[in-house]
Amino acid sequence: MTRLWGVRPRWRTDVLGEFFCPGCGGDRNYRRQHGRRWLRLFELPVLPLGGVQGSVQCTNCQGRYGVECLEQPTSARLTGMLRDAQYTIALTVLAAGGTGSAAARAQACELVRVAGFEDCGEAQVLAALAALSGFGEGEPFDVHGVGSGLAIELHAALEPLSPYLAQQGRERLLLQGARIALADGRYLPTERVALAAVGACLRLGEDSVRRTLEAASRTPH
Repeated sequence: MTRLWGVRPRWRTDVLGEFFCPGCGGDRNYRRQHGRRWLRLFELPVLPLGGVQGSVQCTNCQGRYGVECLEQPTSARLTGMLRDAQYTIALTVLAAGGTGSAAARAQACELVRVAGFEDCGEAQVLAALAALSGFGEGEPFDVHGVGSGLAIELHAALEPLSPYLAQQGRERLLLQGARIALADGRYLPTERVALAAVGACLRLGEDSVRRTLEAASRTPH
């Protein structure tokens, strides 16, 4: 039965886009809207009242959420961020240890392929290192990224991703880098510094980094 009167908002759409819907649990389209409350008579708006806080409505489930939900990356965006992180870690650790080891080059290229760059071979990896000329072969890694294009890329790729990964996921990324360093033997001092920087960008504590690197050194590859 239709109510005689009531108060309900009237919404206007500002922006359309794609987001990760908390209700659906996946990527969906949304409407970002603002509105005003109206006094309604027989469902017809007759008197405007105060404004209401902006919200986001999923076009699939019709759920309405706070605009802060747009800060959560979509599944597609998160996949891209993870791919870029793996690629940058591979370049960083390979550069820190030098490119003279065929085993390390092969392990780095394998991580790049696993990340999703299937057409990226050794020549492309070495070309990328040459383009990001902040590392010379055997040059110490600057943990703060000063003067190093590759270190800046490391911060840019890992730090935005870290809040969306569980501890286990962040340690797994560090472990992938450790396998490159260990492909030709023990860790070099420059590789340890580079891996410590990877851990810092991933918001891993020093103890967690140490345990992960020690575990990697005890595991045959």
